[in-house]
Amino acid sequence: QKNSCILPEDLKNFYLMTDGFQMAWSVKTDDTPMPLGSMVINSISKLCQLGSSSMYTLPNAPTLADLEDDTDKERNGDKLEKPHFDSRSLIFELDPCNGNGKVCLVYNHAKPVVSPDTEIWFLDRALYWHFLTKTFTVYYRLLITHLGLPQWQYAFTSYGVSPQAK
Repeated sequence: QKNSCILPEDLKNFYLMTDGFQMAWSVKTDDTPMPLGSMVINSISKLCQLGSSSMYTLPNAPTLADLEDDTDKERNGDKLEKPHFDSRSLIFELDPCNGNGKVCLVYNHAKPVVSPDTEIWFLDRALYWHFLTKTFTVYYRLLITHLGLPQWQYAFTSYGVSPQAK
């Protein structure tokens, strides 16, 4: 209600069952636990809207409005669509990805309190958008399938997973 939008049915059912999800796991090497996997779905209270404020907590960090004005010629060669950050779109952070990007719920052409037209997108550290899924349920399955391994979302980008993550 605060943001004048309706949650997609699958995400609403998830939040009715549990207020977010966080699971971290580690492996033991030489009797020392080493953190490895982390799966996060922000709670309703942490489901923050990305907007005119800075996306990263750095001075002079770019905002979504700055990304919309991006005229990078290299990216224009890609045939990838990106969500448009005008007054008709709402973007909420589902997972901060341990600082390796952000998984976001994107309302395309949102109008006040209408049935949702949403998708799940990944905003990488280079501030490029990558489409992940059409529904939260499919994203949740991907999260579980990839065991929350570091940077697994990059498997859905043109650059792929880094050698360190592999």
